[in-house]
Amino acid sequence: MQLHTYTWGEGDRLALLIHGMMADHRTWRRVGPALAEKGYRVLAVDLRGHGASERGTYSPETFANDVVESLPTGAELAIGHSLGGLTLSLAVDRLRPERAVYSDPAWHLAAPGEGFGPDVFAQFKAAPRERIAAMNPRWDEEDIDIELETVRVWDEASALPLTTLSGVDLLPAKPVVPSLVQLADPSFLIDAARASLLRERGFEVCTVRGAGHTIHRDDFDAYMASLDGWV
Repeated sequence: MQLHTYTWGEGDRLALLIHGMMADHRTWRRVGPALAEKGYRVLAVDLRGHGASERGTYSPETFANDVVESLPTGAELAIGHSLGGLTLSLAVDRLRPERAVYSDPAWHLAAPGEGFGPDVFAQFKAAPRERIAAMNPRWDEEDIDIELETVRVWDEASALPLTTLSGVDLLPAKPVVPSLVQLADPSFLIDAARASLLRERGFEVCTVRGAGHTIHRDDFDAYMASLDGWV
């Protein structure tokens, strides 16, 4: 599937951005222009079932295959958030960016009974503005507006196949390219033991203090600071 893409900038270097569940390219509204100012041409996708991309059957593998079909290989930088981090990890050996950043990646989804699971995402389809704002108290009003719109156009069926991954560790065995893992504080996806294991496997790992799961919306300045040396 050829995914819908959005571009910021006309720089000589290429950066790829892959959003998380329920979002689309608009989640990067500040990150895209910031990277463009650093000399990148920034290409962001809408994953299958999200934004302006087509609907279809869903699985981590189809998300990754779509990204490989839709994005060029050999970019200087690729960033994936949450589901986008999982997608990037499954596609990185084919995309072959020079550097990869996994922002609170979905490498360990809660097992049934642990209080959070992929099926919970589908319940957000009808979430009112007040609930989105209460869950994300540090977001700008514009980000809340965008979240409401991206959830409205999102196909909630895209979350259901992830239930088969509940309780399964999806941590990569090693980084295919030099890789940074950014973690929320705390991360409900990568706990301290898994973060330590990722370091042992060759990943650089950092925690963005005080930031929630969507780090780039919770604390944009700290998010960009954590990318020093990677962008």
